[in-house]
Amino acid sequence: MAAEYIAHDSDIAPVAALIADPTRAAILTALLGGRALAAGELARLSGVSAATASAHLSRLLDGHLVDVVRQGRHRYYRLAGHEVAEVLEVLARVSARPPIRSLRQSRQARMLEDARTCYDHLAGRAGVALLDQLVQGGFLVNQEVTDKGERLLGRLGVDVAGVRKARRRFAAECLDWTERRAHLGGALGAAVTGVLFERGWYRQGTVPRAVVLTEEGKEGLAALFSGKELTSHTPVT
Repeated sequence: MAAEYIAHDSDIAPVAALIADPTRAAILTALLGGRALAAGELARLSGVSAATASAHLSRLLDGHLVDVVRQGRHRYYRLAGHEVAEVLEVLARVSARPPIRSLRQSRQARMLEDARTCYDHLAGRAGVALLDQLVQGGFLVNQEVTDKGERLLGRLGVDVAGVRKARRRFAAECLDWTERRAHLGGALGAAVTGVLFERGWYRQGTVPRAVVLTEEGKEGLAALFSGKELTSHTPVT
């Protein structure tokens, strides 16, 4: 007997089936860092051959879970949007964590727990701490930037008025899958994280998705929340 769907129900089964395959899940998780990656790199990260990775990427493209970016003869893959990233993060929160079987895996896990990107915004302990400072300082109240919050973020280099125009939730709280507490997501989280990278306060780590707070970043964040003048910055290229 065929299932009878209520009008306007979403057909989630095809999308769930695409994500459910272990190799495709590994590919999607690798892309959660927000960077576009080549098929060869995704094959290595998911532990399969290049041909197998390409076949899975073709299915993910057909299912609109990833996009492809072409640069000359090269093709790079990325998540199709922040909505896909949000689905993956929710699944991570309700899924069991794989056992750690080596010192290397233990080190990688610690780096991801300390600071990582959740697609395009800061996550892990660093992301949770950033949201805590914004809320406790009265810069963000009920997911809305206050007047003094707008001044603070303006000093950092975030155009809050421009961020409000983005076609996504403004300052959504995203439940962190390692900390089990919220970090700052949405358009504002993405904008803040972008500036942190531009200033060189955070940089990409040696582990995919992991990021590292630089010495300049430690000083800059301390100055920002203490009200001291920030030094000028040069965007990182």
